[in-house]
Amino acid sequence: MLFEKLIKKSAVLFLILISNGSYAEKIIEVKAEPKKGFSFPFLLKIPASIDTNYLVVETNNTGVISDDFDVHYKSAKKAIVGNAVGPWVAKKLNSPILIPIFPRPKTDWEIYTHALDRDTLLVKSGDLKRLDLQLLAMISQAKKELTNHSVKVHEKVILTGFSASGSLANRFSMLHPDSLQLVVAGGLNGILMLPIDNVSDEVLDYPLGVNDFKKITGTDFNKTQWASLPQFLFMGENDTNDAVEYDDAYSDLERKVIHSTLGEKMQPDRWAKCQEIYKENNVNVVFNTYENIGHGTNSNIHNEILNFIKENI
Repeated sequence: MLFEKLIKKSAVLFLILISNGSYAEKIIEVKAEPKKGFSFPFLLKIPASIDTNYLVVETNNTGVISDDFDVHYKSAKKAIVGNAVGPWVAKKLNSPILIPIFPRPKTDWEIYTHALDRDTLLVKSGDLKRLDLQLLAMISQAKKELTNHSVKVHEKVILTGFSASGSLANRFSMLHPDSLQLVVAGGLNGILMLPIDNVSDEVLDYPLGVNDFKKITGTDFNKTQWASLPQFLFMGENDTNDAVEYDDAYSDLERKVIHSTLGEKMQPDRWAKCQEIYKENNVNVVFNTYENIGHGTNSNIHNEILNFIKENI
């Protein structure tokens, strides 16, 4: 069975990290519980003291394909104590943070789970079915775990991401805006999921737009609720990481539609066109394009993100 090592990791583990020799924070590994709606484990970091009662969520982004679950497991464990957007924000806010351990398979490499691409959302059965709903189930379970540790958080969560996890955050926000307090996403390849059915008579199916939203999700797109959701979306001016050109991220048909409607050039053309469409649809969004930044972040970006979050919680 693919990812069979997952079963061996079914126990809940408690890892204690000592900081400054005076207090401890906990990292809990919560086992996969298909009966509760999630087929993969997740990590939950609880700071020693809680200053902000919001759960931060950032999905894992291994950066490589592998059928060895340990590769994704170790990457997520490293990420939760690192300085990517979500973990950094959680440290500064003294908030708990959840990182799922979703695999990104090599065998079925077209299924770009970490970006929640079309192939991922169309999985009809098995462990990879509806990862977006699995993430919601993980969030629900995380709140119960936090309650067991005398931590109560708000119902809505802060969703962050960068690169593939940034694309996932953008797409997830349209699927489940009611679950989110705000969204921060960067390194977005100059392409966003658009809140419209078509551009220049070209149909925009998921994840380009919402034309077939109800058909593949079973629910209507709640444009009003999504458009009111505070969003902070950003790119580095020198970012050349264009996922549109890769077959695992987009199909030939999707690439053709993107090139013909939004532009072949990621920046500034496509990125500017996406911003224009969001503004035309009155989306509650702050856009930033940072000078002298490639596919990454720096302390200035992080601090602007932190200020945005503080203003919207």
